[in-house]
Amino acid sequence: MHLLINGFGRIGRTVLRQLLALPADRKPKSIWLNDIAGLETALYLFKYDSVFGPYPGSVEASADGFVINGQRVSFTSEPDISILDLSQIDLVMECTGKAQTREIAERGLKSGARQVLISGPSLAANRTLVLGANADNLGDEKIVSNASCTTNALAPLLKGLDDRLEIEHGHMTTIHCYTGSQPMVDAPRGALERSRAGAVSMVPTTTSAARLIAEILPNLNGRMTASAVRVPTISVSAVDLTVTVKKELPTNINSWLQGTYSKSKVVGFTHDPVVSTDMRARPESLIIALPETMQSGRHQLRLFGWYDNEWGFSARMIEMAEKMITR
Repeated sequence: MHLLINGFGRIGRTVLRQLLALPADRKPKSIWLNDIAGLETALYLFKYDSVFGPYPGSVEASADGFVINGQRVSFTSEPDISILDLSQIDLVMECTGKAQTREIAERGLKSGARQVLISGPSLAANRTLVLGANADNLGDEKIVSNASCTTNALAPLLKGLDDRLEIEHGHMTTIHCYTGSQPMVDAPRGALERSRAGAVSMVPTTTSAARLIAEILPNLNGRMTASAVRVPTISVSAVDLTVTVKKELPTNINSWLQGTYSKSKVVGFTHDPVVSTDMRARPESLIIALPETMQSGRHQLRLFGWYDNEWGFSARMIEMAEKMITR
């Protein structure tokens, strides 16, 4: 496959790290990066990463991009990719966070690329898909949203529970690390609470998962609510879910959970009393913390799970890209 990563921020850089580590039969034939920051800055931020550490290999500049462990990666710095010739590109990974209008979302197609995968929620996408939940509904759509990191963590979990136990209603709180949407010091933002310094306070706020779950799993429309608390950690987030189900809960719920998701490629488990830093660079969409499972009566269940909101989401971006290209 021939890929263009448009936007070389947190997700774009994490996607590239994972692409370069793929086995030979899955590695792209070519990788092209585009970012307005410029080559020198992009190379530096790829080489030195505050979350995942320095890149474990050689990273050098070339005449037209990077050379990473001997592999050439092209680089351009165009604000509007519609002026580029993308006729050889199988898929654009749209990672700028700006593809919220149809005009921007279609730029890759207009420049010749075959399809576009957006790394976040977007009303401009033809369809929003989550692996492990509704990815079989891909069809022939050319502009797809990969939803959000939280939705990727939550949707496969809810689907398994609803398919087998029939969810009546529930609520999810994501305990989410701070992101680039928050200021480091108090500064104006759209929402007043998000105007506060992200690295020093816990910030109650909203999550796009509240809307996206109804779109991805329409059977749960009106039966799930969701909220968020941004916390002063730099990576790894958590899902805290409580649901009431119609069917009686199994006697040994942890064994049942492991059996239910045993064939899942996106839901994992931990038996240990871990903390968030232990889950860094885990590739699953969600890692259920079995020691945290609680039952109240025969119909109410509380589950807690970790997710690396950058690494796990980037792994799904790559898998969704492969699914789109090979359909």
